[in-house]
Amino acid sequence: MSYFENVRRIVLRIPRGRAATYGEIARAAGYPGTARQVAWALRGASAQHLPWQRVVGQGGRILLPGDAGMNQRLRLEMEGVLFIGNRVDMKACGFKFPPARTDPKSRRRTPK
Repeated sequence: MSYFENVRRIVLRIPRGRAATYGEIARAAGYPGTARQVAWALRGASAQHLPWQRVVGQGGRILLPGDAGMNQRLRLEMEGVLFIGNRVDMKACGFKFPPARTDPKSRRRTPK
């Protein structure tokens, strides 16, 4: 599965009324530190029927400029996402991905 496909699969897991950050998406996809690439993966997301509006910047900031940012906020508010000022209330509406499972067969054993 490609990076972009993996990111899109993770974004589909964010439930209605919740939001996650670009960094959280990157970590859940198994690529920590690639938050900027998550933004690239979401380009054209509305055409792919992805809930792109549920992905925000660190601290719940909407990073899209102008009308696109207002559109994102309106979509989130329609889903019931709460805001404190210009940021998503991540304590109330942040989505936490469950920890990634590791395959026991893939664990390397250290010699004793």
